[in-house]
Amino acid sequence: MRAWTHRRYGPPDVLRLEELPVPTPGPTDILVRVHATTVNRTDCGFRSAEYVVSRLFSGLLKPKRPVLGCEFAGEVVAVGTQVKRFKVGDKVFGYDDQRFGAYAEYMVTAADGGVALLPKGWSYTDAAALTEGIHYAWCDLKAARIGTGSRVLVYGATGAIGSGAVQLAVSLGAEVTAVCTTPHVDRIKALGAHKVIDRNNTDFRKEPGPFELVFDAVGKSRFKHCKHLLTRDGCYISTELGPRGENVFLGLIGGWRKGPRVRFPLPTISQADVEQFRSMAEAGTLRPLIDRVVGFDELVEATRYVETGQKIGNVVVQVC
Repeated sequence: MRAWTHRRYGPPDVLRLEELPVPTPGPTDILVRVHATTVNRTDCGFRSAEYVVSRLFSGLLKPKRPVLGCEFAGEVVAVGTQVKRFKVGDKVFGYDDQRFGAYAEYMVTAADGGVALLPKGWSYTDAAALTEGIHYAWCDLKAARIGTGSRVLVYGATGAIGSGAVQLAVSLGAEVTAVCTTPHVDRIKALGAHKVIDRNNTDFRKEPGPFELVFDAVGKSRFKHCKHLLTRDGCYISTELGPRGENVFLGLIGGWRKGPRVRFPLPTISQADVEQFRSMAEAGTLRPLIDRVVGFDELVEATRYVETGQKIGNVVVQVC
């Protein structure tokens, strides 16, 4: 099978197209013929090892798992001897940041992991982008205990995480204020945001508030600049570590201080989460933004584009 590999850490140019054996599923695994995957922050972060701590999981000196691709949609072509949930021919989608593998024509993933049947009526292309950014947003909204009547401000609403956060917060009953650039105001309104701030014309930090959550989905603000926007029990969550890792530190001490605080929840994903995304997708309350769809041979160029920080939503790669 064809697969994109990275045998060392570095820029997008370390990716190489190779011929590899088709992997064999274990007793509790499924083998998926990958039809679509995405280029996303998770894959880019593990490939570049910009945050050195990631090497504790991926290998100190070189990658232990050379085939990246955490997000996928495809067809089950083999199942392990103990698998009952899926059968050959099932169309599935999901997320696997433990073994990765979706930058290839075939991948193995755990049948009881973050995988579910494709939403009815959905294409592989659309479903491939339903988990990575959205599950990050889901974890953070749950950590902030967002529910009916909560007021939420989402900064960076056009990204994979931010656009997911807008839709998820609305579905939870929150009143959502979203921040984006001029060309995308109408697009974010269409996602359900109750108010959209054009950051080219307005400083979101001057919003009257107060908000139960200020969610920075692009990691370009700081708690000290947003604290005044929060309720007394409100919280600030960023998708980045912050200068000198301040968001991690402030998150650790948050439980010991009164007033607005920082939370820095560790992201997790379960099969129940993916089933939830599937149900919402079928109900029409959740749909990932897609910037562009590229061919498998264009994966390196797509990675370079993603790392410019200019993408809107998701970049999908058609594998086969």
